[in-house]
Amino acid sequence: MPDPLVVAVVGPTAAGKSDLSVALCKRLGGEVVNADAMQVYRGMDIGTAKISTTERDGVPHHLLDILDVTETATVAEFQQLARQAIDDCINRGKVPVLAGGSALYIRAILDDFVFPGTDPIVRARLEAELADKGSGALHEKLTQIDPKAAEQILPSNGRRIVRALEVVEITGGPYVATLPEHRYVYPGAVQLGLDVPRPELDERIGRRVDRMFDAGFADEVRGLLNKGLIEGKTANRALGYSQVIALLNGEIDEVEARERTAQATRRFARRQDSWFRKDQRISWLPYDAPDLLEKALEVIAEGNRKPSSGVVGVEEGPSHQSGAVDARG
Repeated sequence: MPDPLVVAVVGPTAAGKSDLSVALCKRLGGEVVNADAMQVYRGMDIGTAKISTTERDGVPHHLLDILDVTETATVAEFQQLARQAIDDCINRGKVPVLAGGSALYIRAILDDFVFPGTDPIVRARLEAELADKGSGALHEKLTQIDPKAAEQILPSNGRRIVRALEVVEITGGPYVATLPEHRYVYPGAVQLGLDVPRPELDERIGRRVDRMFDAGFADEVRGLLNKGLIEGKTANRALGYSQVIALLNGEIDEVEARERTAQATRRFARRQDSWFRKDQRISWLPYDAPDLLEKALEVIAEGNRKPSSGVVGVEEGPSHQSGAVDARG
C-alpha cells in the first residue's frame, strides 16, 4: 500500500502556486494547507495576494486568517498547526496540498525538523540588545561566533539574528548545525516547483504590485494600523507593508511606494528561488506550460511510486490550474 500522498507546490512569489494548488485539489480530491508565513494574518489580503473565496473554487483552505496582526507565530508553532491540518486531511481521505513560498516553513513541515529550545532570559537579553544597538551590531556579533549562520541571515533581520544567537548560546554549538537533513517525515511527499525565467518573473511582480495598489492596498494598511499592525512583531515585516506605511506617513509618494515594493519583492523572489533550488527533491515545471496541470499530475504519480526520499543535504533558506496562470504567489 503506498504512503499517503502529500503534495507541496513551491517557488518564488508571483509564480502561480495558488492556482496550481487549487487545480490539483480539484483533480486529486485534496485540500490546500497554506504555507505562507504572512497569509495567516486576518486582514492582510491584498498585500499578500491571498487567494479569494471565489478563486478557491470550493476547495477548503487551511491556516489562512488564523491570527490577528498583533500576534506572532513561530515556525515551530506553525509546524505543529500545519502537520495537524495535514494529518486531518489524510485521516479524512483527502490529499493535503501545501502552497507557499516560505522556504523555512515548507522544510519545517515536510522534513524531520526539530527545533532547539528557547531560554526566555537569554531571549529577553538579546532582544534588549537588539533594541539598544540595532540589528547590524548583532549581525556583526553573529559573524564573529558563527560566520556560516551570519552568511545566511540578512543583517536587517533582527528577529532571526536574535534566534541564531540564542541557539548558539543555549546549545553551545553553531546555529547552522541545528538545521536538518533533507529527510521527509511524510514518505509520500512530492514537491513541485514552478519555474519562471527571471525577466518574466520581474514583469509579473511589477504587474502584481500595480494591481495591489489599484485594489486599495493603502486602505488595507490604514485599516490594519488601527488594529495594531505596528505593535505586532511579525506582520508589519511583510513585503510592501512598510513601504505603504511610509506612504501613509507622507515620507514617500505612491510612485515611490510602488517601486520600492516591487524592488523588495523582486529581491525576495530571487532569494526564494535560490534556496528552493538547493533542494534536489523538487521537480521543476515551466509555470506557463499549456499542460501544466497534466505535467504536475505525472510527476506526482511517478513520485508516489518511488521509495521514500533519503538525505540530500543540509542547506537552508530564508524565511497560487493549468496553463498560463495569474501572477499570484
